[in-house]
Amino acid sequence: MRQYNFFTYILTNYSKKVLYTGVTNDLNQRLYEHYFGIDQKESFTSKYKCYYLVWFERHQYIDHAIEREKEIKGWTRDKKVKLIEEENPNWNF
Repeated sequence: MRQYNFFTYILTNYSKKVLYTGVTNDLNQRLYEHYFGIDQKESFTSKYKCYYLVWFERHQYIDHAIEREKEIKGWTRDKKVKLIEEENPNWNF
């Protein structure tokens, strides 16, 4: 059986004041696109300079990754911070 990789992830800006939640099947490529603003010059991540990965999780199925993204987007900032700090207490980029 083939193994698929989909990722739900959270980015922040340098000052850690803004959080962005997304989903992708290629985390490295997506981070590159966010950083260089490829096809998204007016996007949220470009506007607020959210380039720094602070949290992610892998899913085998895209529908699970999207479901998790929607769940996290509905959370308060405090709840997102707790999720990040469970695995990345120092918010290392």
